[in-house]
Amino acid sequence: MVLAIAGIIISLILLITLAYRGVPVILAAPVASAVCLIFSGAPILASYTEIFMPAMADFVGSFFPVFLVGAVFGVLMTVTGYAESIARSVTSWVGSRSAIAATVITSALMTYGGISLFVVAFVMYPLARELFRVADIPRRLVPGTIALGIFTFTMTALPGSPQVQNIIPGQFFETGAYAGPGIGLLGGALIFGLGLLWLEYRRGSLIKKGEHFESKESEPIIGGSADDGSAHQVQTLVPANRVVPFVPLLTVFVVNFACTLLIFPALDWSYLEEEQYGGITMDSRSGLWAVLVAILVAILVVVALNFKDIRALKIGFTDGVKRSMLPIFSTASEVGYGAVVASVAAFAVIRDSVFNMGAGALWTSIMTTSITAGLTGSSSGGMTIALNALGDDLVAMAAADGTSLEAMHRLTAMAAGGLDTLPHSGAVVTLLIVCGLTHRQAYKDIGMVTLAIPVIVVLGLAGLVSAVGAF
Repeated sequence: MVLAIAGIIISLILLITLAYRGVPVILAAPVASAVCLIFSGAPILASYTEIFMPAMADFVGSFFPVFLVGAVFGVLMTVTGYAESIARSVTSWVGSRSAIAATVITSALMTYGGISLFVVAFVMYPLARELFRVADIPRRLVPGTIALGIFTFTMTALPGSPQVQNIIPGQFFETGAYAGPGIGLLGGALIFGLGLLWLEYRRGSLIKKGEHFESKESEPIIGGSADDGSAHQVQTLVPANRVVPFVPLLTVFVVNFACTLLIFPALDWSYLEEEQYGGITMDSRSGLWAVLVAILVAILVVVALNFKDIRALKIGFTDGVKRSMLPIFSTASEVGYGAVVASVAAFAVIRDSVFNMGAGALWTSIMTTSITAGLTGSSSGGMTIALNALGDDLVAMAAADGTSLEAMHRLTAMAAGGLDTLPHSGAVVTLLIVCGLTHRQAYKDIGMVTLAIPVIVVLGLAGLVSAVGAF
């Protein structure tokens, strides 16, 4: 048993190391799974085809539509020029001197508006770079500023977020995207406020040391080769006015809200109990379906507003489809790895040790999600791994100790968005590549706004909920 537990630890270290060195997770996860199986004495081929692949396929089957429409929507917002227009509008409202706040707010609007996180990173970098250059803010702060807007409060904290990190808990706790609104709003405000304070403090501190914006002789190549159909090589359209670009984002919010709280509850879903639909309940799917409908409607709005430029939109659809593949399969591969780990006998020992700590459902969910998200370097992958393994037990524990599943949804999602941005995180590595900077130059600020502050806020909110209950 000791050897099997050591195998789990070694496989995790291997997964982290491979990811940090740039090995695609799609390849790294099966390799790490094989190491775990070797140490446990389980059959490798049978475990791969009967455990790893079904778990990977289940994740793709559940969440691929959201990844797909999110990527397509993001590319269409880029092709139409809406994303750049939104950024320039926010900058004019906030003021060029407040380049940091303008970048965070713009990134947050796009993320909360349903655009894929990685698409937002690609869209925001050239805009943020120009803002920082004009304001003479040290360039090393660009990644941390973008990260605060896309990897934190809009991804997991704000109720109704259409990002997959806010949808996953609902599949296990039968809660909606607006679960725990009070906790989410307070947590989002704290993360946003403290993160902004840190970045402004760092700007002043670096400028006092004589550091300024310094352009590099060579900038990173954003997008792909000229023949890959990337939307970044497509001539963007010019929006008719500055209000229109906000309409698709507003559409996502309004439709998501209406479906979750008004439309879906008023419909008859009794047919879901039939065998052909797997006996699911509406509560377990409402968050996913509401987001899917909302982004689809927003895509139709973009098409309707730009129908005369249908050729450019067709290229955007094609590029969006391509861009959805790597994120969904990378995350699904990590989920497959988690299923393999959960299948070995040694994992039961670890699981029982966690539950025997007596920490209660809320704290147990937060701790296990944080740890798995940190080890895998993925908020969605880590959360899915933890809830696949412990979800039913957590729900039973919550019922026994009176823990609100809505509060557990919100804090579990927020916990997944903390340790997931350790240095080996694929999201961090990608963001640094986009910005053309190194970990040494920029990770300190990324770590502070996406890891340290969110973890502190989650711990504080968990303590508050434990003391006074959900709000």
